[in-house]
Amino acid sequence: MHKSKLLGCTAALLLSVSGVAENIHFPEEFVPLQVGERMIEQSFFSRVDDIELAPGTYQLKLKYTDLYEQGYDDHEVVESAPFWVEVHVASGQDYELVFSRADNAVAAKVFAESPLVSLKVKGSELAEPLNVLSDRQLTSKASDESVTVKQDHTPTGPERPSRPIKPIAPINGKGMPSAMTMLEFWWQQATPAEQQAFLNKVTKD
Repeated sequence: MHKSKLLGCTAALLLSVSGVAENIHFPEEFVPLQVGERMIEQSFFSRVDDIELAPGTYQLKLKYTDLYEQGYDDHEVVESAPFWVEVHVASGQDYELVFSRADNAVAAKVFAESPLVSLKVKGSELAEPLNVLSDRQLTSKASDESVTVKQDHTPTGPERPSRPIKPIAPINGKGMPSAMTMLEFWWQQATPAEQQAFLNKVTKD
């Protein structure tokens, strides 16, 4: 009985998040590695082509990798070092990451040194170039976020959550967050009183 209640709560959480998340599709030449501090699980048999994010501004860690033929039964793999870009996700919009693919491996190597990518709304002809973030910019943004969190911790009442709610939806690479991820996410946003009330509800005889 209590297990069914817990599963029902979990389903409601999943629906509430997926209902506000927007999708970003990545071409096969680009691998999404990370969103902010959240790693994106990848495997040889399960490639992530789409991620869902709630509206907001994010830093994405990407890697460029491409394959070029070098004659009969011979290929060359061209890869970039992982790099960060900043994206802005608007409500009600789905996106595609786009780029100009090099004609040959030599040109691809030049591209890999300084990848240029853009983001466009699906169905639109216009693409917005994405800003590749330097290490200094990443450090600056991390410092700004830290200051914002410290300022937001000023208590306004006994029931104030211990952490600000982040706009990011938990990711599993399949467009839907896992139940465990969602439970952990919402547990962190709850006040101590709400956490205790939830424990009492799921352990009640």
